[in-house]
Amino acid sequence: MSEVRLSVEPRTEFGKGAARRTRRAGKIPAVLYGHGSDPRHFALPAIEFARVVRENGSNAVITLDLEGASELALTKTIVVHPLKNYIEHVDLLVVKRGEKVTVDVPVVVTGTPGPGGLVNQDVDTLQVEVEALHIPEQVEVSIEGLEVGTQILAGQIELPQGATLVTDPESLVVAVNEPQREESGDDAEGGEESADSAE
Repeated sequence: MSEVRLSVEPRTEFGKGAARRTRRAGKIPAVLYGHGSDPRHFALPAIEFARVVRENGSNAVITLDLEGASELALTKTIVVHPLKNYIEHVDLLVVKRGEKVTVDVPVVVTGTPGPGGLVNQDVDTLQVEVEALHIPEQVEVSIEGLEVGTQILAGQIELPQGATLVTDPESLVVAVNEPQREESGDDAEGGEESADSAE
């Protein structure tokens, strides 16, 4: 993951009105916390931050330039407006180089199962502990050629070097199932027809 640097401005006004003014100015209200320090409020440049998330994923680590000082921060929570799809607020966590953090990493299923197999993905993310500057963008799980009845548990997935699984290793991630038979649907339709004719 490439290191990203953003210049941010301190925020002195709070509340919904102040947040709206910040967003109108093309910035995102954000809070930085962690390592026992008081939460610090500032504004992120909206377009640049959206690009960082697009290119580095939701676990982006950013070097913040704030009032002449640099701070390394992990993107922890991104609040997106449910209808208008813009970023409303961001929470960031102070991290130090070499420090390990616990993050949710997306699971991406690749490949095609064996004949007649239907893929069910039960888990979209795995929680892992990993060094802050080496967070993987995703974890890939190959189901290429797997037979019906095969299950892949969290503990069976190969993680990138240096990453430790936090999710329960017994959690079902992906299963290759047999497709549902359609006979039951035909039976139900037949039952409806007989009920109609009875009337």
